[in-house]
Amino acid sequence: MSDLIAIARSGTRAARAALDVTAHNIANASSEGYVRRSVSLSEVASTSLVGSTAKVTVSGVQVGGILRNADMFRQAEVRRTGADAARADAEVQGLENIEAAVEQGGLYDASVKFEASLQRLVADPIDGSLRAAVVESARSLVSTFKVTAGSLDAAGEGLRFEGQSGVDQVNVLAAELARVNTRLARAADAASDKTTLLDQRDSLLQKISGQVGISTSYAPDGTVAVRVGGAEGAQLVLGETAGTMAMATATDGTVRFSVNDTELALGAGALAGKAQALTQLAETRARIDQVAASVSQTVNNAQGLGADLAGAPGKDLFTGTTASTIALAPNFAGQDLATAPPGSGPRSRDASNLSSLRSALASANPSGGIDKVLFNVSSAVAGRTITRDALAAIANSANNALLAQTGVDLDEEAVNLVRFQQAFQASGRVMQVANDLFDTLLSIR
Repeated sequence: MSDLIAIARSGTRAARAALDVTAHNIANASSEGYVRRSVSLSEVASTSLVGSTAKVTVSGVQVGGILRNADMFRQAEVRRTGADAARADAEVQGLENIEAAVEQGGLYDASVKFEASLQRLVADPIDGSLRAAVVESARSLVSTFKVTAGSLDAAGEGLRFEGQSGVDQVNVLAAELARVNTRLARAADAASDKTTLLDQRDSLLQKISGQVGISTSYAPDGTVAVRVGGAEGAQLVLGETAGTMAMATATDGTVRFSVNDTELALGAGALAGKAQALTQLAETRARIDQVAASVSQTVNNAQGLGADLAGAPGKDLFTGTTASTIALAPNFAGQDLATAPPGSGPRSRDASNLSSLRSALASANPSGGIDKVLFNVSSAVAGRTITRDALAAIANSANNALLAQTGVDLDEEAVNLVRFQQAFQASGRVMQVANDLFDTLLSIR
């Protein structure tokens, strides 16, 4: 009789624990990073020896602990695919900013207008209005070079600011993960507090992987070691110790990352995408500078080989040799354009030097160079966008698979509430029956 009551009592305890866990799941259905819990139940059996024959008697149920419905392999896949998607997304955003800087600066149109003004001047090389139009188109060209350079610099500053912010976030998350490791090492196995710590651990890993690709290894006590840049990369977190990530900027605006002075080769995460975008920006800026240098040198060389409207040797039209430094020469006016060959008298209509200038510009082809820059950036944006969308679809699929396992299904939890409530009531009924039987036996005379 006492066994019957003990069995029923173990059943009520198990059902109550299951009800508590179910209620906890429902309460945290919308909590970020929460992993669904379940109760581990196992049969209690006792063995007694009667003579030489072993007799097994059942003794109820026991609660083995609280389990998290999480698969570390699926979690690792979510982190891996999410890091790849974050890298592609950050790179596309950076490339779109570069594309906008080059397109909205109006550099191509300004270059075409400058060449067109030189062509119009051929019709009447001593016309003051046509000469003034050439100077103004040259002024507009250098202005668009500066605007484009400034826009590219602003895009680079934005990417580097976001990169430093991401590095700071990684350091904060790594320090927090080290603290979670400390608490995990001291937590009791299968305790409710430990399952909460494991949720925090996995959430921190997910956030870190959004910035940098990571490799993880787990200890039996649930603590995790994290490396950045592959399985042989720099150690970011080891036990209770967190490393320090840093970002360094090169002279061309590109960036590199390190952990505890060990340089990283990032292939995933938002920081890798920003670094790749900055590399593309540096290449674009170098090409724009080449076009600016080509325009300045080509025009100035032609000016030096001709005579201006007064018959004097021509002087430089531009100063500077980069997009940010190119400018119209001080006090340069329309009459300073050297359209005539050297040795020509004042107001010469001989436009052979102007023709030489136009031929030299056609060979340098600044408009074509600018168009090529635009084409390269636009092609990169289009190609990376396709890659980003594909990686995002893969990441979403992996995330949905994990959510199907770790997420809280309210319909399923409602069913569990009814099931465990009935189990609790049934165990209580068993206890009542045992009590009635005991009273009946005592009343027999």
